[in-house]
Amino acid sequence: MRPITGREELDLFSRLPYVLNEELTEDLAAGRRRPQWMWVALRGDQLLARAAWWSRSAGDAPLLLDVLDIEDGASGSPHVDIGVRLLRTAMAAAFPNGARPPEYSRFVPPDWREDAASRRAVEERMTVLERTGARLLVERLRLEWRPESPVPEVSRRLAFRPVHAAEELVALMASVLEGTLDAHGRADLTRMSAHEAAVRHYEDELARYRSPRDWWRIATLPDGEPVGFVIPAHNDYNPIIAYLAVLPTHRGNGYVDDILAEGTRVLAEQDVPRIRASTDLGNVPMANAFRRAGYINFAREINMTWS
Repeated sequence: MRPITGREELDLFSRLPYVLNEELTEDLAAGRRRPQWMWVALRGDQLLARAAWWSRSAGDAPLLLDVLDIEDGASGSPHVDIGVRLLRTAMAAAFPNGARPPEYSRFVPPDWREDAASRRAVEERMTVLERTGARLLVERLRLEWRPESPVPEVSRRLAFRPVHAAEELVALMASVLEGTLDAHGRADLTRMSAHEAAVRHYEDELARYRSPRDWWRIATLPDGEPVGFVIPAHNDYNPIIAYLAVLPTHRGNGYVDDILAEGTRVLAEQDVPRIRASTDLGNVPMANAFRRAGYINFAREINMTWS
């Protein structure tokens, strides 16, 4: 059990199939991954299991454990045991002195519970995580708008303007955490104030996007009162709806449809091949808004965390 030596072992690391394999080369070149974060369990030259972490930018600490695989087609306790041993060994090296590991993220098929092979694979990986102390945080819908879908019409109820300053957006982000259905937001509020959580989200994610900030929109009533906001952006992989929210005092009026339509239109005007988004499985109002806007659920995401 060891980390890979470098790019020359990417073929070895990629022997187990996963959608992120096609991104590994570019991620390594950009510094979002490092060889010392990419571990393998080998028997001779046979790859039995693997694990890898990812960060947003070169020089950052690991942000996600987003690769964890057991030998393709394997099942049963011995293979789970190998995964547990590998993950414990890798975490001890990557996070010495008992530091809390970052969150686990796994993309899974939208119908993974209905397909026996997919269900076994997902549940075995979750068992590996649970045996190292992790617990399920949330299951999320991965959503996609495609150019063949109609571009949403301009809202007749709301006006939209750019974000004037970071402080303005952070204040709105803090306010929408009241009554949030988002599991990550609720988890943040157990450890910090709403303002602290908003600042952290802005600095760690939104401020890092290299796409134009004049894409960002604040939705207002005709008199200028803010109703919500949307952050269309482009991360290192796709055009995305990075953040979408309605202020607590304006929820229940269907404004989410108008706001999502504006964010979708901003990106559609850039002639993008797709727009990606995600929301918690339990956030039914948001999921329904994406469905009404023509987004399809093409996958799900499992998030697990350590205490």
